Amino acid sequence: MNDCIFCGIAEGAVPSKKIFEDDEIFAFHDIEPKAPVHFLVIPKRHIQNIMECGAGDGLLLGKLLLKARELACELGCGEGGARFVINCKADGGQTVDHLHIHVLGGRRLGWPPG
Repeated sequence: MNDCIFCGIAEGAVPSKKIFEDDEIFAFHDIEPKAPVHFLVIPKRHIQNIMECGAGDGLLLGKLLLKARELACELGCGEGGARFVINCKADGGQTVDHLHIHVLGGRRLGWPPG
């Protein structure tokens, strides 16, 4: 999708602080971190949100979550834990229409998130 900032990041056309990349996934640091560790994991293929996923996306969704967990551990959240967030559509707080997992950690996080 030409006007999607996350597609641009995954393609390398928009700068980011990359953490990980393979054929299907891209992970990068959030530009406005809300915790000492705050990064996003996205599919390279444009999927607008989790509600747009179908049965054929199960393997990709599992891969996204497992990579998010692996990277959280590598970035120091293995012992204390982290929060994994998928916002969906306007009421769910999604501000970029490309499926993404926020991973936050490095400090105790309150609930509700605010």
